[in-house]
Amino acid sequence: MQMIATLLRRSAKLPLVVSAAALFFLMVMTFSDVILRSAVNNPIESATELTRLFMAIVVFASLPMVSWKGNHIAVDLLDPIFSRKMARGRDIIIDLVCGLALLWPAKRIWELAERARGYGDVSEYIGFPQYLPGWFIAFFTLTTALVFIARGVTRIVAPSRIHTR
Repeated sequence: MQMIATLLRRSAKLPLVVSAAALFFLMVMTFSDVILRSAVNNPIESATELTRLFMAIVVFASLPMVSWKGNHIAVDLLDPIFSRKMARGRDIIIDLVCGLALLWPAKRIWELAERARGYGDVSEYIGFPQYLPGWFIAFFTLTTALVFIARGVTRIVAPSRIHTR
């Protein structure tokens, strides 16, 4: 059991490594594009497409871990109104509702990616198949939905295992 937990913990960090690599590549590409545009008046033609692709990777690959750790932006205006027990109930409901709500976008994005695959849609400059980013986004949206549901259930069963702000 301990080995499975270790494996899960390590595999959960893989999307963060992918996200960090995409962010680094995005930074290098933007720097190079600015230098090429300014110095030799020859920008990277596919920079817009690559920026969109890598931004999707950065955002959606990191979303499950951000959701599990509760590192979202939080507005705590109403926190003083809730007692400790009520806040726990509120957080359970929020996690479960968010998880259930994300199931529909994941399904819909997958359907749109399949439609793009059926049409043979590719990006304008580099000819990258449009369904691949769609699959990526759908997969990580579904993963985030499952993470929210698992977080809500964990709050019920083992609340001490949940990271709090």
